[in-house]
Amino acid sequence: MSRLRPEQLNVRFAGQATPFGPALPRRYTLTHSDRTGDLFLTVGTDYDHSQISRWYTRLMRDEVLAEWQDEEAGPALHVYCHVSGGLALGTSGMRFAIFQRELPLVLEAIRHGDKVLFESIPHLDGAPILVHFRAREKRYNRVENWGKVADFAISRDSHPASPAAPPTE
Repeated sequence: MSRLRPEQLNVRFAGQATPFGPALPRRYTLTHSDRTGDLFLTVGTDYDHSQISRWYTRLMRDEVLAEWQDEEAGPALHVYCHVSGGLALGTSGMRFAIFQRELPLVLEAIRHGDKVLFESIPHLDGAPILVHFRAREKRYNRVENWGKVADFAISRDSHPASPAAPPTE
């Protein structure tokens, strides 16, 4: 079952990015409003630094950044979560648990917010998702495989949602 409420997702294309491409470079900046629950996704050729430079965002550090990388086996979506280090509110364990819990929503937001790209370049739906948890503590500083992009398509998208496999390290 989808957790994403599309009416709460606000998508903006920036720089040279359009709904149709380019696939590389293509970066995602996702933030949210604790007050309204709205999600704000910027799709661009670079991260939306203005979106993540506000004082509250810098304090919370709960934004999620993602980018497509062309690898030997083909494209892969790399997702970055700031667990600890620098100025961040909350313990590493608490922040790691929150990111783990909210990642399905995050991945649905990216997939749905950029669905035109996936319709125009369908093989991207089969790309692996690698989530990088950045932390000072070794047990939280790791990379997990979160399945394929298509696993996070919501039923209103062109592809039916598949149940997401549990993450593997």
